[in-house]
Amino acid sequence: MKKQKATEIDKRFDDGEEVLEYFDLSKIRKPNEEIKRINVDFPIWMVESLDRRAKHLGVNRQSVIKMWIAEKLESNTQ
Repeated sequence: MKKQKATEIDKRFDDGEEVLEYFDLSKIRKPNEEIKRINVDFPIWMVESLDRRAKHLGVNRQSVIKMWIAEKLESNTQ
């Protein structure tokens, strides 16, 4: 990553030049996409049901939980 003044980068960008080399792309994050780990306790029958569904879909248990929660949250915001 090269050091440049912001005004120099702005000018290069405005002139249509590539400027990504001046940024540390490893630090890019989408807004509201940061990961937060939580723990949730489920009864065994739910875990077994989740595992069967995950196997049927060909994904892991965590993916099933995330998909279902995302679907529910989206349906409640519409």
